[in-house]
Amino acid sequence: MTPPDTTPPAVDWPARANEAARAVTSRFGQRLLFLPGTHLGSVLWPSNRLTNLVSPWHYWWQAHYVDCLVDTGRRELGNGATPAARFNGPGNPSAGKLASRLVTGMRMRNLFTFVNNYYDDMAWLALATLRLQSLAEETRKPGRRRNARIHKTLTLQFESASTDDLGGGTFWSKKRDFKNTPATAPVALYYARTSQQAKAQRLVDWLNTVLFDQAQGLYVDGARLNAAGEITVENTIYTYNQGPVLGALLELGGEENLARAATVIGAVDRHLTVPAHAVVPGSEPDTRTSILRCDGTGDGGLFTGILCRYLALAALDARLPEEVRSTAAELITATAEAFWVGRRTDGGPLFSVHAAQPAAGTYPAGAAVELSTQLQAWMVLEAAASLK
Repeated sequence: MTPPDTTPPAVDWPARANEAARAVTSRFGQRLLFLPGTHLGSVLWPSNRLTNLVSPWHYWWQAHYVDCLVDTGRRELGNGATPAARFNGPGNPSAGKLASRLVTGMRMRNLFTFVNNYYDDMAWLALATLRLQSLAEETRKPGRRRNARIHKTLTLQFESASTDDLGGGTFWSKKRDFKNTPATAPVALYYARTSQQAKAQRLVDWLNTVLFDQAQGLYVDGARLNAAGEITVENTIYTYNQGPVLGALLELGGEENLARAATVIGAVDRHLTVPAHAVVPGSEPDTRTSILRCDGTGDGGLFTGILCRYLALAALDARLPEEVRSTAAELITATAEAFWVGRRTDGGPLFSVHAAQPAAGTYPAGAAVELSTQLQAWMVLEAAASLK
């Protein structure tokens, strides 16, 4: 008699990512002022259109919303790019079309411009629209003219912010008093992806010289000039800052950049993880597996998702040692599994602020839910799906 097969079924990460996509777009997505051809993510759920119009709308959250929709659109493309392949059903717009409407909504909500006061915000949108353009070209719906205007406008902003002050790097804001990893790294990645490798490498070299913590193997936050004209470094380490640096290192390639990428991934595993305590009430905590730490609500609600986006690129990069790639993949899948197991399931998945805690604890029934935290979990699930 053949013994029963006790092998657990393979996890369908793409299906889980689609569920996250449907949950976020249905809860948070809406037209801007009922205008056709527009889309925008509400910052809170539940909320109403009037509140959304007068409340902060968080430009850079919307940029990551675009990126998430592009992830979903690439999966639709892989499934044939037909109406039947759409994440939310054949009667709805594709993820790529929704992302395009979101870019339109962002421009209108930002007073008909893509320029704002923060260079890191603009860098995230530049990266997202580059990916959207690539998706559009592959689906033969290019929209080149608008995307070219976006990239021309934002490239001028990055050139004005990437100066020799403090020895290099990119300013964080129009105040021009602080250069940091959150601005310099995504701008470097943008340059690397737009065939401006020399500019990208100069920014990466500045990060390596000024903001890389040798003892921890991670990048600290930023640097400014004090009253005496000396460079002072802000030593806080954030999860998301490591992500775009990884992206830039991989995009540029070369022995030194790839070695540094491997160093960062190992350091993330050592310093930016927490025990994956069981998120099911009443069960025993599992301290054998580590997952990525999460950084709360507000802007911090995006941080772990951003790191996972770029860890996924590393996990798939054959130029890195197999051990390093495996570490990146395991961090992603363990964190994604924790988010999934801890989700609330009423009305579609609703995810926790922290992967190591159940959503019922961080978002009890009746609580206002922030868009950033739901985008974060969606990004982590998309990263896991990309590995398959």
